[in-house]
Amino acid sequence: MAIKSTDFLGSFAKGLAVIEAFSGDTTRLTVSDVARLTSLDRSAARRCLLTLTELGYAKYDGKYFSLTPKVLRLGIGALAAMPLPQIIQPWLDQLSSKIGESVSASILDETEIVYVARAAQHRVMSIGVMPGARLPAHSTSMGRVLLAALPEDDVRAVLERSDLSPKTVHSISDKDAILDRIRQVRENKYECVDQEIEIGLRSIAVPIYSSHNVVIAAINVGVSAAQRSVENLIAEVLPELRSIQKNVRGLLR
Repeated sequence: MAIKSTDFLGSFAKGLAVIEAFSGDTTRLTVSDVARLTSLDRSAARRCLLTLTELGYAKYDGKYFSLTPKVLRLGIGALAAMPLPQIIQPWLDQLSSKIGESVSASILDETEIVYVARAAQHRVMSIGVMPGARLPAHSTSMGRVLLAALPEDDVRAVLERSDLSPKTVHSISDKDAILDRIRQVRENKYECVDQEIEIGLRSIAVPIYSSHNVVIAAINVGVSAAQRSVENLIAEVLPELRSIQKNVRGLLR
């Protein structure tokens, strides 16, 4: 929706840009860092950071700024208001308990997936994954499932904006190769990713459809590569994921 220029709050937009500058790779930033990452001038970046600090959303040690847990309120409130996590969480819990593996759900946001629900059995990734966590869409099983639901031109546009740098020696980092893989996902209706995002991690994902046959999310099971093969995931875990897919379809509108 287009709005009038007089209705646009530039200072608010700058503040949001500053918050988004922080990530798992950039948890502590100087004023100069934030100015560079947001394309704001140093004065504007400094005012935003000091305002966030005054409100309790950030802290300052004399050189570096970092976000505080209070900033989670901004995202957790939005997640709680979404029907998807509430509907799908019991299914994730049930499957996780049944197979002894971690089960997650995510949605697509630009070039990344955002975790919206999770049932964890044990940690199979070196990074902590919880609702609100983000990972690159092009190299994750859920991300490729979600990208496969988009028109081809939209997928290309997402890949153009993505950092395709390989995460491991198994990563597919060539744009055309990723496009080919996503085309296969579109045909197969599922995706297995074998140690592309992290060594030792395998995952399998399927799309979640609304009652109107629109892909609105994805669910996956992540496992230790030492414990389950790709063939095992397809033979034993994929049917379980497809069962959830079928059961929640009529509940999501």
